[in-house]
Formats: sequence, structure tokens, C-alpha cells
Amino acid sequence: MINKNDVMIRFAQPEDSNVLFALAQGLAEYEKLSITGNAEKLKEHLFGEPKYAEAILAEVDNKAVGFALFFHNYSTFLTKPGIYLEDLFVLPEYRRQGIGKSLLKKLAQIGVERNCGRLEWSVLDWNVSAQEFYRSMGADILEEWRICRVREVGIAELANK
Repeated sequence: MINKNDVMIRFAQPEDSNVLFALAQGLAEYEKLSITGNAEKLKEHLFGEPKYAEAILAEVDNKAVGFALFFHNYSTFLTKPGIYLEDLFVLPEYRRQGIGKSLLKKLAQIGVERNCGRLEWSVLDWNVSAQEFYRSMGADILEEWRICRVREVGIAELANK
């Protein structure tokens, strides 16, 4: 069992791009999805101009064992920025040791520092253990909302309508 003092949460740096991408691949495998991007694009989008997202890493003994990738959204109803958590992942052998909680806590601290009105994310309907974890952390799962998505080809088609 890992002591919570052994877990370091820090903002990702450009040199972390390969390990972030490897962790994202682990998440994709867990969710039975595939990744079509690459570590270079991830690095460009996290650390280039414009910067599209941010990431924090969880490390144990200088080994990256989890990450959270997030970006800002905005609520006109609150007239405040929010944080949207795109990805949260902890390597299987490090789960149930408080690392996911530490990552969410750090995101909440960032939200407080940046005067955010919301911290939001999505969870797959089949991932009951994640839903239970998120509820235990104080999250509400909004059953009445659905995600709408237009994929890359559809974006071009929509733009030309």
C-alpha cells in the first residue's frame, strides 16, 4: 500500500509528452477504444500556442502512475469559467490507493485558485466502479444530460451546410 505522502502530483512538462501518451493509451485500452493521435500532437496541443489543454501527473518513486488532462469551459449561467476533465487514469496496479482522489483533489484546488464555478467530466455508463468513486468524491451524475458529438468528418460537413 502506498502512503499518500509518497504520491507527488505536478503539472506535466513538455518532456512528459511520451509518458502522458502512454498513459492515454492505457486509458484507451481500459475503455476498449483506440487512439489515432500521437505523442507529438499531444505535446503540441498541451505546450504549444495556442495551448488547448493542461495535464497533471501522479508520480510514485519518480514513476508516472496516473494523469488527468483538462481544459477550461465556461458557464454563461454562472458567468464563470469551469474545468472540464477530459481524462483521468491510474495504472491498474496503483488503483485503490488514493491516487485518483489526489488527482481530483488537485483539480479542485486548481478550480478554486482560478475561481471556477464547476468541475465536470463524463463517465461511461458501464463503468459502475468509477461512478461509485465519483459519487464518493461528491460528484453528482446528471442522468438527464446526454453528450452530443459531431466527429471530425461531420464537423467539415456541418461547416459546409
